[in-house]
Amino acid sequence: MDDNDDLTVLNTAIELDPLDHVGTVGAEEAIAKPDPDEMLRLLDSPEQQQRILAARAFCEIADARAIPYLIDLLAAACPLLRVSAAYGLGRNPSPTAVEPLIAQLQNDWNGHARKGMVWALGNSRDRRSLEPLIDALRTDIPAVRLWAATALAQMAVISYEAIIAAIPPLIQGLRRDAIAAVRSNCAWSIGQLCRELPSNVVYATAIDALIEAFAEDEELGVREDARSALLKVGDPRGLQVIEEIDLEGLL
Repeated sequence: MDDNDDLTVLNTAIELDPLDHVGTVGAEEAIAKPDPDEMLRLLDSPEQQQRILAARAFCEIADARAIPYLIDLLAAACPLLRVSAAYGLGRNPSPTAVEPLIAQLQNDWNGHARKGMVWALGNSRDRRSLEPLIDALRTDIPAVRLWAATALAQMAVISYEAIIAAIPPLIQGLRRDAIAAVRSNCAWSIGQLCRELPSNVVYATAIDALIEAFAEDEELGVREDARSALLKVGDPRGLQVIEEIDLEGLL
């Protein structure tokens, strides 16, 4: 991506970006949701603001009827429409949306939009999303890398082969990414994936990386996230290292 491709390019999207306010797919919302039929009608409105409003509504509404409209809006000229469509597809995952999301992720200039596309691809839980998510983790701007690291944890529900492919780039991110929050998310995802692995070479290498981050990372937050991941995995070697380091801190 270009060096000047930053999430500040579209300042208004900071307030309109719903990614930090949405939970897992299917989560119950305490507030009343918009009317799906009305929002479906607005998705095809000639007025751009109405289409944005409707697309954003489907960040809260699960309704498969919206998927074709949201896919079409991924290629809209307006960045806010693309952002909203991406998040809407994250709330309404569909196999038919995976390829359009991948294509737009690879070509979209706007960091907010790519962040939403990465989140949607993670929620799709589709094997086709693996390589684009790995590429985003390795090459994109920090905010997109942050969500790509988290999205790769979804490989745990796809296949053993997907897990094996996802772990090396996550280890690389944990060890080398300049942004502490990205390293923390890599640690969390490695922990999630390790819970689905047998005790093999890949598992051992991942545990080594978590132990290394817990013992050596310069950021306390990363060390704590690596510690939490090790505790959740319950690996005996990791637990022993935690006990030893905790004991040293008490002496």
